[in-house]
Amino acid sequence: GIKSSGLGACEWLLVLTSLLVIIVTFPFSIWFCVKVVQEYERVIIFRLGHLLPGRAKGPGLFFFLPCLDTYHKVDLRLQTLEIPFHEVVTKDMFIMEIDAVCYYRMENASLLLSSLAHVSKAVQFLVQTTMKRLLAHRSLTEILLERKSIAQDIKVALDSVTCIWGIKVERTEIKDVRLPAGLQHSLAVEAEAQRQARARVIAAEAEKAASESLRGAAEILAGAPAAAQLRYLHTLQALSTDKPSTVVLPLPFDLLNFLSSPGNRAQGSLPLPNPSRPVEPPNPRKKDSPML
Repeated sequence: GIKSSGLGACEWLLVLTSLLVIIVTFPFSIWFCVKVVQEYERVIIFRLGHLLPGRAKGPGLFFFLPCLDTYHKVDLRLQTLEIPFHEVVTKDMFIMEIDAVCYYRMENASLLLSSLAHVSKAVQFLVQTTMKRLLAHRSLTEILLERKSIAQDIKVALDSVTCIWGIKVERTEIKDVRLPAGLQHSLAVEAEAQRQARARVIAAEAEKAASESLRGAAEILAGAPAAAQLRYLHTLQALSTDKPSTVVLPLPFDLLNFLSSPGNRAQGSLPLPNPSRPVEPPNPRKKDSPML
């Protein structure tokens, strides 16, 4: 994407002189004019300050003039850039600190060397400004719950800019989110209140279900007195088994039914026979009736 201007007359003269010296000192000069490029590297050659036309050199051997040429190697492997914590203001006016990780690779070595001086700093500042711009349209809840979609939006926005520099952004991820202490306390109180409300609702539903079960059991026991007596005996057996030191004095079940009758409930105790009236001793002074 970068077109270099052609060499001047003096520059061409220096090039021809350098080639002549290499030919005269051959084969010793060849060891200084040939270099090796790895598979994951590309080389950009500048001759007398001019970028040589064509694609980047590599991988393998490449030829250059030692006195006139300078070369720069560019690593095409995936690069990892950690974005430090920076403040972001959300849509609902919350201030938080966010850090991220950006993965990118050099796609056009010639364009990259001609466009950027510090690749890592340029990408870092671009990621920070892009995140601030995009997260300003998101609420706090969306940032905490929709990190994947937000990271994809940031990646697309970055790639539209870095393609001009010869860089391909492969992936971006939101690493961590820091909330202020006051905001953390507020969210904790709100979450605790919601948990307590859910616990109360669950407890009320359990009480309702238990009461309905008890009502059904009471109706069944009321229709079957033998079942009630068996349940009573089972309870006594459980008490004597669980707590051996407990002394259980069971009452006859018929007596319990008698105590629970409506007439005895009104009196509150067992009926007692009415005491007879004391017989008055005969009074000798009392005269008999004339009718007698």
